[in-house]
Amino acid sequence: MENVIIIGGGPAGISAALYTARGNLNPLLINNGIGALAKAEKIENYYGLEQPISGEELYERGLAQAKALGVRVIDAQVLGISGFDTFSVQTTAGTYDTVSVILATGGKRTAPSIPGIREFEGKGVSYCAVCDAFFYRNREVAVLGNSDFALHEAEELRNVTPSVTIYTNGREPEFSKAHPIAVNTMKIQAIEGEDTVSGLRMETDVSASEDGSETGSFYPADGVFVALGTAGSTEIARQMGAELTDKGNIRVTPEMETTIPGLFAAGDCTGGLLQVSKAVYEGSMAGISAGKYIRQRRAKA
Repeated sequence: MENVIIIGGGPAGISAALYTARGNLNPLLINNGIGALAKAEKIENYYGLEQPISGEELYERGLAQAKALGVRVIDAQVLGISGFDTFSVQTTAGTYDTVSVILATGGKRTAPSIPGIREFEGKGVSYCAVCDAFFYRNREVAVLGNSDFALHEAEELRNVTPSVTIYTNGREPEFSKAHPIAVNTMKIQAIEGEDTVSGLRMETDVSASEDGSETGSFYPADGVFVALGTAGSTEIARQMGAELTDKGNIRVTPEMETTIPGLFAAGDCTGGLLQVSKAVYEGSMAGISAGKYIRQRRAKA
């Protein structure tokens, strides 16, 4: 059983790792790449930088610093987290049990620009299989995505319905294991329905309509679960039942505590100023708060 698992290797995650390591908690950091820092060509408004550096260089320096302090780093994709009093973190490298978790994988992703996806949010379009699978028992459902995150969501849905199809929206599948779930690789033209989702219209495999225009084939679905890319902090928090703000960020206290005991969040996923300085502060606070939480648990045991 780990004391603390930190998800994310950016400024917030590394700062949390440094503070928990110095607190003798032996943290485990799960990292899935550079994230938003990759877009920073020059950083020159951060303390201690005489000359501007790239986001990539700052990212590499942070990882090296954490490893030099003895932080264990696993390169893997987090697929989901279950539990409440203690947690099981499911990743592409295996499952890890822990007393506490710090979410630090950056901000929420925007939805894809598919007509109908925003109009039907809460009316058949969902972003959390664990949350909403119950409503689709024995019904036809679609999962939008092409990675292991999408496959994980599809497997969750298969527990309540055998009729699950993964739609990659024109992208090549990137699943790391074989599976029996149907996959459709055509590009999606629109999500359609009246009051609720009724299915997906595809751009390819077109047939002529009566008026001479072209229309894509229609595939019925009662629900569409969006699982693009990898599971970010917001997606994970939503799956676990942590409260989000009206803007879709993770709600935290000043100590970076979420509404679930033992679950903390830091960085862009909490909203506000999207700057390295803010992420470093919140990561540090999350690490300190996680240490306090673990010590209190030990005192009660």
